Order: sequence, then structure tokens, then C-alpha cells
Amino acid sequence: MRRVVAFLALVALALSGCGGSDQPSQPVGAGAGFHPVAGTFKPDDTKLSACSADTRCLEQAYGNLAYQQGPKAALSVFDRDMRTDKAVESDCHRIAHTIGSASLARNDGNVAKTFAQGSASCWSGYYHGILERAFFGIQTQAGLGRVARKVCDDAGIHANTYLYYQCVHGLGHGLMIQSGYDMPVALDVCDRLSSDWDRTSCSGGVFMENISSSYGFKSPWLKDKDLVYPCDSRIVKRHFKVYCYLMVTSRILQANGYDWKRAAKICRDVERAWVGTCFQSFGRDASGFTRQNPRRILRLCRITGSGRSDCIYGAARDMSSNYAGGREASVLCKLAPQSERARCFNGIGTILGSLHAETAGRRAACAQITKRYRRPCARGAGVPA
Repeated sequence: MRRVVAFLALVALALSGCGGSDQPSQPVGAGAGFHPVAGTFKPDDTKLSACSADTRCLEQAYGNLAYQQGPKAALSVFDRDMRTDKAVESDCHRIAHTIGSASLARNDGNVAKTFAQGSASCWSGYYHGILERAFFGIQTQAGLGRVARKVCDDAGIHANTYLYYQCVHGLGHGLMIQSGYDMPVALDVCDRLSSDWDRTSCSGGVFMENISSSYGFKSPWLKDKDLVYPCDSRIVKRHFKVYCYLMVTSRILQANGYDWKRAAKICRDVERAWVGTCFQSFGRDASGFTRQNPRRILRLCRITGSGRSDCIYGAARDMSSNYAGGREASVLCKLAPQSERARCFNGIGTILGSLHAETAGRRAACAQITKRYRRPCARGAGVPA
């Protein structure tokens, strides 16, 4: 089974981070020496047939399959099993991380080649796992910065905006993991990337990893008495708040036992400029919680009241991202109240725009899913008016 390097040290750090100030009560990450948990994938003889519902066993077994037979074979089996095995479905993102990590090991660290062999299964966990492993062995903040600036700089990745986003987003996951969950260090490295788009995309991976650790323990940058933290703190610079608030309801719902009404109330009370963003996060979580079931998503979005439009928009984007296409999300938009349909299709378009580099491809992708709302979809995809 996979061994998590320095796990006990990180658990101790996590337990120290629930105080009342903006800083954990004990130093973490680079300031006290890195405590990385992302190690080189090591194949063994674990097989899927031996795992039952043991999540660590499943992660290792799928990783072995990817290492031995390649990522396409492993992802094919994984996609099939997600539809029939609840244990695989519930742990799918971490399993996909391991498939990515193992595939990078199989390809001797070639990030671009490994990205090209992957898929977006279970919220693109495969891509995140590649970047998680790419930082292995780096022990300084300067070293993290050097790797971060180079690892996604490949023509094959740049040619597809969707893949490029997954790469830069995955950087955020890797930075958190390799720095020992030192969020300020991870965000500082993101902040040194070359463009605003790179910087904010990277921050999304940081905040996702902060809320839902790939290794199953609580980050020190969360507070039980303030479920919006760290989004509402001075630690998160204004240009990073968008992705923090786009993730925040995942933290709220995990902590309050998936009380959607309470989560909606918290969104209404966050910093005024970010209320809509919080409700988009609510929609993203509604999509994931219902396994992209349009009718159930709409029932949850009704809870938000005036936030319904943002909720549906966020759900449409999440569905399109998860499936790397707009067909499934278009069902949600067609079932939505008529007043929300144009914006819903616009949300789909924002994802289709990243999947198609050319204007003609973006227009065609929108036309395939809607006639009436193809213009809002195309605007979302960045097609000139």
C-alpha cells in the first residue's frame, strides 16, 4: 500500500490550526522545514479483486494497473467501475489522483506525455495526481517556484486551454501537498506565475486541496468556528478570493453535515462582493452531491432564493467540466426556469471555450447542444459578437 511520507508530522500540524487568529498556532511548511506527503508511486502486487471497499487498497490497485498497463487501460476500468461500485465512486477523485501519479512514474516524469494520455474522469483527478507527484523531492520555496514555472510550459499542454487549466490548477494541489499544507507558501508560489490567469487557476488547486486533502486529514488553514475561513481573512489577497469563494461551500457543507439551508444562509452573509460567487460554489457542490442529476440540482438551487441564477450557472459549469463537454449540462439548462436558461447556457459556454481553440469549433459545440440559446453559449465561449 502507498506510504504517506511524514503523515504523523502533518497530522500534528493540522491539529494545531483551529485557533482564533489568522495564523495557525504552530508554524507549518517551509518556515519549519517542508513536510511533503507526495512521494514516488511504488507499484506492488495489489489487485482490484482483493480490495472490496478498502479505499487505500483501491487507490493502490488502480495505480498498479496504470503503471503496468498504461493510463488509458486504467481509466477505462475506472470509468466502468465508478458506475457500478459505490466504494470506487465515493473515493473516485483520490483514485484518479493515484492513476495520474502512477502514470507519470510509468512515463519517467514526462508531464506532457502523461497529460495527453489522460481524461477528465471524476473532476480531473488524474491531472491533479500528475502535478502532485511532479514536485516530489523539492525542499525549498525557491525550488517549488522553479518547478511551478516550468512544469506546464509545454506546447502540447498549451495547445488545449482545458488541459492547460488542469495543469495549472493541479500545480496548486501539488504546491499544497509538497509544502506540507503551508497555504501562504503555496499561494505565494502561485502569485509568481507568469499571468493573472495562471495565478488564479493555480490558487483554485490550493483552495481545493486545503478543503479536501488528498490524504484524508484536516488542513491547519480551516476553522470550525468560521466555515468561510480563510476566504474572509487577510491571508487571501483580493485577486485570490474568487477561487476561494468558488470552493467555500464544499467546506461549509462538509462541516455542517450537508445542511443546504444553513449553507445558503452563510452564502447570503459573506462579504458582499462575493455573495454571487458563493452561490456559484453552492451550485458546483449541488452538481457533485447529486452526481450531476439535473432535477435534484434544481431542487437544491431553489433553496438559495435570490441566489438561484448563480447556483444554476455554477452547476452548469461543473457538469460541463466534469464531462469535458456540454451535452449533459444542456439537460439542466433546458429544465431550468426560462428566466435562467440563457445564463445557464452561457455557463456551459465558458467551459466549451476552453475545450475548443478556434472560433468555429466553439460555435459548433454550442450549436450541437442548443439552437435557441446558442448565442449566450457562444458569448460564454469567448466568440466575438
